Amino acid sequence: MEIVYVYQKKRKDFGRQPTFGDRTAVLGLNILSDPTLMRNYVERNPCQAEVQSVPEKSEHEVNTESFVLSNRGILHTQGGWPKDVDATDVEHTIRYRKKVEKDDEYIRAVQSMGNAMEHCIKQNNAIDIYEEYFADGPDAISVETPSAKSLNVYRDPNPLKRAATYVSWYPDDGHKIAVAYSMLQFQSMPANMSYDSYIWDVENPNTPDQTLTPPSPLVSIKYNPKDPHVLVGGCYNGLISFWDTRKGSFPVDTSAVDKSHRDPVYNLSWVQSKSGSEFFSVSSDGQVLWWDIRKLAEPTESLLLDPEKNGQIVGGTVVDYETTMPTKFMVGGENGSVFMCNKKAKNPSEKITHIYPGHHGPVLALQRNPFFLKNFLTVGDWKAQIWAEDIRSPIMSTRYAPSYLTDACWSPTRPSVFFTSKLDGTVDVWDYLFKQNDPTLTVQVCNSPIHSIKIQEHGRHIATTARDGSTTILELSDGLTRLQNNEKSIFSQMLEREAKREKTLESSAREKRLKAAQKRPNSAAVKLTGAALDDLIKQAEDDFFSFIDDGSGTAREKAMARARDEVKAQ
Repeated sequence: MEIVYVYQKKRKDFGRQPTFGDRTAVLGLNILSDPTLMRNYVERNPCQAEVQSVPEKSEHEVNTESFVLSNRGILHTQGGWPKDVDATDVEHTIRYRKKVEKDDEYIRAVQSMGNAMEHCIKQNNAIDIYEEYFADGPDAISVETPSAKSLNVYRDPNPLKRAATYVSWYPDDGHKIAVAYSMLQFQSMPANMSYDSYIWDVENPNTPDQTLTPPSPLVSIKYNPKDPHVLVGGCYNGLISFWDTRKGSFPVDTSAVDKSHRDPVYNLSWVQSKSGSEFFSVSSDGQVLWWDIRKLAEPTESLLLDPEKNGQIVGGTVVDYETTMPTKFMVGGENGSVFMCNKKAKNPSEKITHIYPGHHGPVLALQRNPFFLKNFLTVGDWKAQIWAEDIRSPIMSTRYAPSYLTDACWSPTRPSVFFTSKLDGTVDVWDYLFKQNDPTLTVQVCNSPIHSIKIQEHGRHIATTARDGSTTILELSDGLTRLQNNEKSIFSQMLEREAKREKTLESSAREKRLKAAQKRPNSAAVKLTGAALDDLIKQAEDDFFSFIDDGSGTAREKAMARARDEVKAQ
């Protein structure tokens, strides 16, 4: 049965305010009972019902819809031009602008809006809410205890762990790091070892941001300071490759085998140039090669590290180039010496201008002080040394450490602070303004030898790479990053004082050598022969046997008897 009741209203009554009132009850519909419907039902007697006093519960499962996120960029271009005006054509826009400026309506609009704009500008200039009241006051001396805390650890994602040999910070903001991975032990490289190196996002230590696939494991890697998308890497087999991160994981170009190094490329450095595409590399084969990424087939220039000009090549381990000194660069050698070189020398024999002999082992770190460019820092054994360009001996040195030093770098924000890493997995922070005998802070970064240590441009974070394949970022306290009161002048006076002292000692030692040389006979001009030579040999033998004699006076006879026995035995 269908019951329908239609309400009708005229169109003019739509939206009219309803008025309600009382009315009598009206029977709309009366449905009478139908006894025949009782045949459809059966009476249940008795009727039983079970009831439990427990609240009813229900279970529901909901799976939210997953969304795929993507980054989108917006390029805002200049708009508001008429359709017949090309906004990219400078001359066209200038002509249209001059045409509008001559219009009387434009002049009236500018005059009417000028008063309102002038009122707003005066309101903004009335009170400077960003005014810094104590900007000219001296900075408070930091009394905070020097400290460094570990932020993130980035581990080699490959199952076969390799050593993290080098790290390079992303230019400017430093939100990424490029890490080179390799096996530096000779002939210990497994056959199935991965060659990949990685670029890590500082905020994401779980997965690499990008993979770099070189032709051979990378030993060194460097970001281009002018173009952060470009990196160059030095391979274990001596090749040089460069990447553009916008073009994928494989290198854009690689140097030819016959024109490259013959040993691992241990260090790279970008050169100040107009194109921003030039750099040079150094290897233990004794070559320093200049390259241009626009033509990487062969080097543009080369230098052999032959300081004595006798054909004995010295292997290079590290190179330093300062952009403010475009013709000078320094190279650290395997013999512990530092070579000052001149790129613009007329012939190759004049390119090495000074030699600074100072370490017992290969020079592993070499860097100029960013505040005082005539002073540089080196590491090559169990100590770090600070040098001056015009002095052949170090002006300041740290004490000998119980563990071998592997790398070092200056702080870019404080002239008197530098950092050193060691084989025992520790990093020492030296603040020469505070004390010179011991490090200000020692941090145990890991239990594996540290290969490389590099600091961010802002001086707040340090990245270290270790032999177990881990890369650790440390955050320094404010006291180690903020420039102290008069620190620059005090450290400058300290360097000048030590340089003057070292010059005085050098001059006095030179005078003593000259006096001693004048007293000695000219042995080079007079060659002893005959009886004079025999007397000299006999005197040397007497001095030797008297030195080793045990007091019995029979040292010579025992030596002669031992010599006769050996002759008979032969």
